[in-house]
Amino acid sequence: MKKRVLVIGGGSIGERHIRCFQQSGRADVALCEIDDAVRQRVADRYSVHNAFADFDAAVASRPEIAVICTPAHLHVPMAGRLCDAGAHLLVEKPLSVCTDGVDGLIAAVRGRQLIAAVAYTFRAHPALEDMKRAIDESRFGRPVQVVAVSGQHFPHYRPAYRETYYTDRATGGGGIQYGLTHLVNAVEWLVGPTTRVVADAEHLLLDGVDVEDTVHVIARHADVMTVYGFNQHQAPSETSLTVVCEHGTARFEIQGQKWMTAVEPGKDWSVEAEFPFERDDAFIRQADRFLDIIEGRATPACSLEEGAQTLRTILAILKSTEQGTWIAVG
Repeated sequence: MKKRVLVIGGGSIGERHIRCFQQSGRADVALCEIDDAVRQRVADRYSVHNAFADFDAAVASRPEIAVICTPAHLHVPMAGRLCDAGAHLLVEKPLSVCTDGVDGLIAAVRGRQLIAAVAYTFRAHPALEDMKRAIDESRFGRPVQVVAVSGQHFPHYRPAYRETYYTDRATGGGGIQYGLTHLVNAVEWLVGPTTRVVADAEHLLLDGVDVEDTVHVIARHADVMTVYGFNQHQAPSETSLTVVCEHGTARFEIQGQKWMTAVEPGKDWSVEAEFPFERDDAFIRQADRFLDIIEGRATPACSLEEGAQTLRTILAILKSTEQGTWIAVG
């Protein structure tokens, strides 16, 4: 039988989750959205029969799964309400904008024996999954350094960004919480939790907002060194994660949907695997995997605990941009 899935929030990411859970063929999807025009438009577009204007009514419908796609400062309180109602939880990134209530939510999920995950879609990319497997198997020896670089022309991909939560850090906005968080979570997945950071960020070019659009971070993961470069204004859309190990180097490139290795000095990169991959594919894989978890056939790609670790790292990065010094993560 199809699972009853409630998507809370009908913005661009909520709409994508509706579309992708439907494409799994395994979900009966409902929507909760307080904006009447947005709710009607999305419900009509995807033939959503149950569309709630009120969060209390949506919770009272007792969904089996809730996908929380509201601004980040609402994630934890909404997740707590839905947990109390017995719903399994898929929470959009970042998990929150502060650590208040996070430990309580984790404890409540455990106490009720529910499934909960944070929706970091890099973990649903088959090329990065392949690369992680090779690193975990010590194919190239011990990781020693990571170089993570990402940039795109944000107004091209999110033309309505000035009218969304993105404009305010308090609701999860800005380049660090909105975009860099993906890179941080992916790197922590590959080489372990961040232990300390120092960061610089600035608003340089993005029109109509004051939040940062360019970020540089130096990080430590115990004895692994990482450097991040991120912006939201360059013309090409590019993301690469390069992990330098004792006996070779592995690189994931999202623009080529592939991962590569280099193990001999002076030799070219060797392509290990390429995956024809559209943007929705990661969300469809994520939806399928979450449904598999509910059925006992998989484990969360990013647990609440891992999402909380990334949140602590992001908060340390934000603090470092304000203080201009190294900040311990914890």
